Amino acid sequence: MRRRTLTIAAATLVSIATLAASSIAAGVVPAATLDDPTIVAIFDAANTADIETGRLAAERGNSREVREFGAMLARDHEQVRAQGRALAAKLGVTPTPPADDQGAKAHAAAMKRLRALEGAEFDRAFLQHEVAFHKSVIDAVQSTLLPAIRNAEVKALVVKVAPAFQAHMMAADHLGKQLESRSAGH
Repeated sequence: MRRRTLTIAAATLVSIATLAASSIAAGVVPAATLDDPTIVAIFDAANTADIETGRLAAERGNSREVREFGAMLARDHEQVRAQGRALAAKLGVTPTPPADDQGAKAHAAAMKRLRALEGAEFDRAFLQHEVAFHKSVIDAVQSTLLPAIRNAEVKALVVKVAPAFQAHMMAADHLGKQLESRSAGH
């Protein structure tokens, strides 16, 4: 079976997973269209998006903590994306993004917005983005994606990495509050 390269990038202040979940809720994408190849594509896109935003923060973060957090996000999501891609290859699953997917445009808009910011303003916007991004991924995984996954190995991978998404969200929130209290003290 011919594998195609996954080049899906998605997410603005909400992730592609939330877009898919919202589309399902709105009746735009029937829940039945969320088959394993689509779920694998959504999973890959969410990881790809956070790799890109993490790398941006590692390069442009104002504070050392934000740069380190961005680098950690990129590293963690590269590992998870590699696991997902390896599993897709093993299973012979060709990831297929949802029809009429607007994820790449949304992610490009988020990256453009973040690139336009500097200093503490960048740090704040990045951390807010990360909290919203991870919350939306967690919500979509729990309410939409996990119930739709048919393959046990795909489900096991998503369940295995879900705590990391939770930890990233909590770390972004904590770091945002920490930086906010520092700036309020000055």
